[in-house]
Amino acid sequence: MTPINQMKMTVLAKSGNESFVRSAVAAFCVPLNPTLETINDIKTAVSEAVTNVVVHAYGEPEKNFIYIEAELFDDSLSIIVRDTGCGIADIERAMQPMYSSKSDKERSGMGFTFMQAFTDGLTVESVVGEGTTVKMTKRIAKESLRV
Repeated sequence: MTPINQMKMTVLAKSGNESFVRSAVAAFCVPLNPTLETINDIKTAVSEAVTNVVVHAYGEPEKNFIYIEAELFDDSLSIIVRDTGCGIADIERAMQPMYSSKSDKERSGMGFTFMQAFTDGLTVESVVGEGTTVKMTKRIAKESLRV
């Protein structure tokens, strides 16, 4: 299937960029006239993915990057959030609700449960020492414009 639009962005892995990225991706899907609930779902999922990179991927996040890609289709949005950080040794374990690679800090998991709950598809690929790629899809039912 050919996308009707595409975007790519690269931002520093700073916590302050999380709100920018989630807003940019949510705005990108506006041509499909999504519901407010759908936009909020997208923002939540993207926020979790970006926060994961900031918190877990890099020893010094501010010196590294987060790579975001989005493709818009007639009825869905595809989002990729990628880093070149430490990677995840055990993806299945990392996807458990309370697992955190930063167990010494107050963390309640890596957010994959939220990403799954707020999207229609989630895959995680990772290579230790090379980075992680999170792919999410969200179906967008067009809501007719009301006058």
